[in-house]
Amino acid sequence: MPGNTFGHSFKIITWGESHGRAVGVTVDGVPAGLLLCEEDVQKELDRRRPGQSEVSTPRKEADRVEILSGLFEGKTTGTPIAMLVWNKDADSGSYDNIKDLARPGHGDYPYIAKYGIRDYRGGGRSSARETIGRVAAGAIAKKLLSYSGIDIFAHVIELGGICADPVSFDDILNNVEKTPVRCADLDAAEKMLEKIILALAEGDSIGGVVEIIARGVPAGIGEPVFDKLDADISKAVMSIGAVKGVEIGAGFKSAKMYGSEMNDPFIIKDGVIATGSNNAGGIIGGISSGMPIICRAAVKPTPSISKMQHTVNMSTLDETTIIIEGRHDPTIPPRMVPVAEAMVAIVIADHMIRSSRIGANSLLNI
Repeated sequence: MPGNTFGHSFKIITWGESHGRAVGVTVDGVPAGLLLCEEDVQKELDRRRPGQSEVSTPRKEADRVEILSGLFEGKTTGTPIAMLVWNKDADSGSYDNIKDLARPGHGDYPYIAKYGIRDYRGGGRSSARETIGRVAAGAIAKKLLSYSGIDIFAHVIELGGICADPVSFDDILNNVEKTPVRCADLDAAEKMLEKIILALAEGDSIGGVVEIIARGVPAGIGEPVFDKLDADISKAVMSIGAVKGVEIGAGFKSAKMYGSEMNDPFIIKDGVIATGSNNAGGIIGGISSGMPIICRAAVKPTPSISKMQHTVNMSTLDETTIIIEGRHDPTIPPRMVPVAEAMVAIVIADHMIRSSRIGANSLLNI
C-alpha cells in the first residue's frame, strides 16, 4: 500500500490500525545532535489524546510513546527514529454487526474497491488514530525548528457555523488550551461548546475551520514549480482525514479582490524587507517571504453519527440503513489542532533541511 510515506529530506512513514496492537511512525532525515527525549514527544501526544473532555471520544488511551531507535545519550544519531504507541482500549464489538455495511462519509467502500479487503474495526488504517504517528513526528520537527526561532501553533476559528473574532498571536498562545474547543476567542468558544452538546443530543456532529500559523520562517524557503512551499503545506494538511479544503493567506477571498487589494506592498521594517500586509500568507511564488505563514483547513463533520442513514450491504449489494454505535468525536477540529501543527512543522522542517538552513553542523553546539 503506497501513500504511507511523506517528505523529501525529513521523511516519515506512519503505520498501524485503529484496533490493531499498536500505531506508530518512523522518521528519517533528522540531523544528528538534536536533544530529544520521550517527554518531548509525549507532551504533543497528550494534546491529541482522546477522552479528555465532553467534545472528544470517550475512548481511554494513555498514548504513551516509546522511542525504539535513533537516540544515543539523549541525542539523535542521524539514523531513523522509530516510535510506537500501544492500543490499550480498543473495543471492536461495535463493528461486528456493520462490517459489511458502507458507512456514509467513511472510506469503507473505496478501500474495498481498491484492495478487496479492509480492517473494518474502527476504520482500520483510515482511522484518525493514524494521526498519532504524525503528531509524534511533528514533535521532533517542532523541536528542530525551535532552534531556528520558528514556532507553529493552530486554533479553531469556526465550529458549527459559529465564527471567532480575530485575535492576536498572544491570545492564541494564551487561550487555546483554556477551552476544550481550542478557540482563542473565549466568548465564541462557549457558543461552540453549546453547539457541540446540542449536536450530540441529536445524534449528529459538526465541522469547522482550523487556522495554522508559522512564525519565524525565514525568507527563501521553498522550491520552484512542483515543490512550492504552499503546495507541500496544502498536501500535508489535506492529507489529514476529514479535511476537505485548504487555503493560504487570503485564500478563496482573493478571487473577489482587485490586484491592488491583494498585492502586499513591500516595506522596510527593522532594517529588513517585509510586507505591509499579508494576503499572500507568508508565501510568494511558492517561497517563504519572511512573513508569518497562515493556512486554514476546512474540516467536515465527524462521519460516525448515531442517526439512521441510508447505505448498502457491500456483500449482498442490498440497500439498507445503518446506525453507527461506538465511541466517536462529535466534532473533529479541536483534536485536529496538534495534528495540523505537526503536518505544517514537518513540511517546514523538510524545506529548511533541503535549503541547508538546518543540518547536523548547526546542532553540534546545542
